[in-house]
Amino acid sequence: MKERFPSLIALALLVALVVGTWWAADYAQRAIPIDPPRRLTHEMDSWARGFVMLRTAPDGKPINRLEGQYAEHFPDDDSYHVTDPRAIGQQEANPITVGTSKTAIMEKGGKRIIMNGEAHVHRQQDANNDALDVRSEQLIILPDDDVVYTDLPAVVLKGNSRMSGTGMHYNNKTRQLQVSASTGVEIAGSETRKRPSGESTQNPP
Repeated sequence: MKERFPSLIALALLVALVVGTWWAADYAQRAIPIDPPRRLTHEMDSWARGFVMLRTAPDGKPINRLEGQYAEHFPDDDSYHVTDPRAIGQQEANPITVGTSKTAIMEKGGKRIIMNGEAHVHRQQDANNDALDVRSEQLIILPDDDVVYTDLPAVVLKGNSRMSGTGMHYNNKTRQLQVSASTGVEIAGSETRKRPSGESTQNPP
């Protein structure tokens, strides 16, 4: 028995050491968060000058491009805030559109671009359509749908025709333009026709 006593003490010390080590490791994990929760504050985590983002179709062909002098990325909503932006839509079979403004916010991985401050979208002329220009203080572009719209006052120019109103929706695929609450329409230099507030105007350009 006396010969086994030192071995039993050594075994007891070893067990105590293992238990103590396990307890210390568990306490450290509970006391100090290994993966702190993601901050929800709207703070920039990266920036870039000469910003360019290109989106492509499944076949690899470029369909949308957003560029600007300066851009900041915010991780809480995965948005990009761009200065002096230029948004180019070049989907196959649709006329090329170019949007510019003072600033822009790109959201949802490029699926939504909000152009703010002297916003202007120009659709290039093609074989069947005159050039189209839309101006407003804010224009929202949905690149995947090839759509631009606003709820603010807007002015639309197509050839010699001019339309102004509050609320506008243009689909570049169907070439269909909708203006709500139009305040005036001038077609090919004719006299302006006043329309009642709230009337919806649909005019395929």
